[in-house]
This record gives sequence, C-alpha cells and structure tokens, in this order.
Amino acid sequence: MKIVEKKESLAPSVVRVKWIDGMRFVATDSTGHSIVMDASKQVGGEGSGFSPLQLLLAALGGCTGIDIVDIMRKQRQQMDDLEIEVSGERVKEPPRVYDKIHVEYKVKGRGIKEKAVQRAIRLSEEKYCSVGAMLKAKAEVTSSYTIQ
Repeated sequence: MKIVEKKESLAPSVVRVKWIDGMRFVATDSTGHSIVMDASKQVGGEGSGFSPLQLLLAALGGCTGIDIVDIMRKQRQQMDDLEIEVSGERVKEPPRVYDKIHVEYKVKGRGIKEKAVQRAIRLSEEKYCSVGAMLKAKAEVTSSYTIQ
C-alpha cells in the first residue's frame, strides 16, 4: 500500500477589483473580505482609502506580523502586544517604486527574551514572509525593534 502525503493546494489567489467612482476602487477576495483603495486628493481622488502602494506596506506589516506572533508563541514568549510600523521611500521617476522600506517592531510582554525577538524577526525576514521576499527584489528592506 502506497501512502501519499496530502499537500496544500497551490491554486492561484484571486482578488476582484471594481471601480466605484472617481479614483475609488474596492478589492474583494474569494471569501468576501474587501478593502477600499483611493488616490489622494492631490492626484484627483478623495483619499477615502489606502493607496495601492500603502497596501504594499500594510501587506508587509501583516505578513511579518503573522510570522512574529507564530514564532514567538512557539518560543513560549509571553507577548502582550505587537505593533509594526512600516515606512517606505519612493524613487522620483515613474514607475515610482519603493527603493527603501523600513520595518519597526514594537514588542511588549513579560519576560520577553531579546534573542527570541531577534530570531523571530530573522526567520520572518529570511524564510517565511513572502511579501518581504517579493519587495526585497526591488527595495532595500531594513528593520529594527524595541522591547517594552
């Protein structure tokens, strides 16, 4: 009898983006989650949602945040709060991509070990965070942390 290991499906992700009005769009995933995107008032929008490039920074923060929480739990660290601030600098010429991105981790908890935080960040940045891996192809991504 042959035992076949069941692997996670690598089906493509699908997100639908619908124009609402002006420069406003709503992106919806296959399970019904949605997010509003809009251009700033300076470029003809109303500023009523994230810009697409802000979403890239948010995606990086969410991706690495999920990794950090998971890894810290596995290291049995009592983390009470995690805040991640992601900032980006863009080039001046179109396409105005980010060329520098900085991730600042603010970790709060009781008895948090610095080595555990360093390990969690390193594993997220080097192995697990797919958003970070994609952004590193075009931008210099740096990070820092504080433990409170």
